[in-house]
Amino acid sequence: QLKESRQAVNNIRRLVEEDDDEDDVERVSWSGEPVGSISWSVKETAASSQRADREPAFPKISTDTPSISRSQSGYSLSSLFKGKPKVGNFQTFSDALTDSSVRLYAPELRKPKSEYKDYVSDWSPEETVQRLQQGKAVSLERFRTLQDKLLLLDHAIAAHDGNVITAVLIYLKRTLCKEVLFRELESRQTALRHFIHYLSETQNQRLLLELHRALGRAEDAALLQYKEHLSITDENKRRDFLKNCLSLPFSAEDLAHVQDHYTLLERQIIIEVTDRQAERGGKVEIFQKFPRKALILNMPLITTLYYCCFYHYAESEGTFSSPLNIRQTFKISEKQYFVTALAARAKLKAWLDVDALFASRNWLGFTRKKSPLSFQRVVDILQKNSAPTHVLQDYVALVDDGELRLTLAQKHKCHDIVISTYRDMKDRQLLLGYRGKVVRGSAEERKIDDLLSNPQIRWKN
Repeated sequence: QLKESRQAVNNIRRLVEEDDDEDDVERVSWSGEPVGSISWSVKETAASSQRADREPAFPKISTDTPSISRSQSGYSLSSLFKGKPKVGNFQTFSDALTDSSVRLYAPELRKPKSEYKDYVSDWSPEETVQRLQQGKAVSLERFRTLQDKLLLLDHAIAAHDGNVITAVLIYLKRTLCKEVLFRELESRQTALRHFIHYLSETQNQRLLLELHRALGRAEDAALLQYKEHLSITDENKRRDFLKNCLSLPFSAEDLAHVQDHYTLLERQIIIEVTDRQAERGGKVEIFQKFPRKALILNMPLITTLYYCCFYHYAESEGTFSSPLNIRQTFKISEKQYFVTALAARAKLKAWLDVDALFASRNWLGFTRKKSPLSFQRVVDILQKNSAPTHVLQDYVALVDDGELRLTLAQKHKCHDIVISTYRDMKDRQLLLGYRGKVVRGSAEERKIDDLLSNPQIRWKN
């Protein structure tokens, strides 16, 4: 059967080559039905019914070859190609076309001849780019010389289509040596950016590093090498890797960051070893009352500062885990240190430490509360850490804006501030209304009654 099919295909090819009228010939893509298949034969038969008068007779196939088994098909190859029914009780060709098993291969409406052009045809670079933009199948293998490949790349760049540019670059990456590819990309910055992005997305770090070095991008190459620390899980190996990165040609700003990263990780390793031993020993109270929920290793700088303010707040500045030592080493701003320390001490309900953060002496020696934050923000931080009313009240009273201060006092039930504010406003009606919101028999209710019965206050209503 296979031999008969091949011979039929060869005969068809000869007929096609002898036919001078190219309009009567359709080339079927290999991605569709293969030439010589049964479905292809059905299409040819349907087309032959329209040009039977012009089509030469199909040459007779040698009878030496075995015929197709009648149990498998109702047609011989010759009957399928010519549309002639076989003798016997088998259905005619017209009946076969209406059969459900054959209708699946019925010919479609004629399309433009260009649609049937083989994808390996001799497309120009511009036509190839256009077909790529349209999502059609094309082969780039025909572009073999360097000049043709670069012309194709230039047309892709001119089309402003990133997918087409990337597709061409993938082909060039496969067919050109690295030195030539890097040299040509240097003068084509758009293609270079797409190539760098492609290598980054595919995580081809080795080739990306070679590209940066070949183009003289020392800083980019250094940053790419530095990024490799993310794949190192062992903290000691990561620390050693970061130490080696300090010799890479970073810019001054980037080198400072890498230096801080190395110093921080080194500090975290020391703190982690010490605290793990203290926690296991069971002799340090704070580790027993507040067990650690996570390791300090590879944590950000502010998280490390919060950790040290939580577990090592009272340590002297000479120790690695001292918050003051960390602040000094990494040049943390006063405001950032203040916010972090306030949140950590408020979490521990260490209100004396919180008060000490605000203590400030003027040149006369008087102590007053001073904050780099607005006192409204201070109240919010304390409230989120469940500060008691008497603590909140001290800081609500320091809010400068009177209306905002009254709103915060009402929100956080700072009754003394609300009562004092209404008294200063000499608003009897507001004070009477607020009397119903305090606990009956409380000190606040008695204070309101004393104010209302005071004859020296001249109420405005």
